[in-house]
Amino acid sequence: ELDVSAELEGADASYYQSLIGILRWIVELGRIDICLEVSMMSSHLALPREGHMQHVLQIFSYLKQRHNAELVFDPSDPDIDEEQFQRRDWTSSEFGHLGGKEDLPSNMPQPRGLGFAMRAKVDADHAGDTVTRRSRTGFIVYLNSAPIYWMAKKQTGVESSSFGSEFTAMKQCCEYLRGLRYKLRMMGIPCEGPAYIYGDNQSVLANTTIPDSTLKKKSQSIAYHFVREGVAKDEWRTAYVNTHENEADLLTKLLPSGEKRNGFVANILHHVFESAACAA
Repeated sequence: ELDVSAELEGADASYYQSLIGILRWIVELGRIDICLEVSMMSSHLALPREGHMQHVLQIFSYLKQRHNAELVFDPSDPDIDEEQFQRRDWTSSEFGHLGGKEDLPSNMPQPRGLGFAMRAKVDADHAGDTVTRRSRTGFIVYLNSAPIYWMAKKQTGVESSSFGSEFTAMKQCCEYLRGLRYKLRMMGIPCEGPAYIYGDNQSVLANTTIPDSTLKKKSQSIAYHFVREGVAKDEWRTAYVNTHENEADLLTKLLPSGEKRNGFVANILHHVFESAACAA
């Protein structure tokens, strides 16, 4: 972000842009472990520099060492502690008129087949961009035990607190889940029960799960009411997960190579470290 090396010109700039395109496709194919790094390098497409090119080449070097990775679409049922996701009585809240029921498409086909459990893990890096001080959102969505969607993206505005950035990240994740649930239902796939969302910010979780909580910061009112409305409808439920067990942390900040990062990557990608061990 603060790179002051020489700007790339002509063919070199075009080459940089083509490399970013290749990396984006690799991320889409399942390499979640480089999603954040590719997102950060993509923000320099308009004015790439020599330092940015070196970072991109380092990503390819990492992929060369860790090339034997498999993203497994595991259909097995996840272990969800229902005690963490207890449903509360929202009748006395501002959403009491909703009746605790999710809005279903009126023209959706009759669902067929087996259902599934929808989960998501969410995180945010507050003011992580050292130039604009914008925060970064990261989340991973699972159907049963299979990761199906991942995102690392800078937020569109500057938040003055970690509470605001985490609430914005939660809202962005909930928006995606609402769209996903609609698409699955319109394809005739049964989507029963709420989505289970894990986050590591206690203040955000308290404000989303306690019906009588009040918002003290007006700037977060849209995200606050959007997420709470979904909880009141039982469209999704939220619970706490320790930051050391939240794989979404991999999508919000640059983690040094070590036990934490390697553990997150190994939880998502199979055999990713075996190729490096064989090469050594």
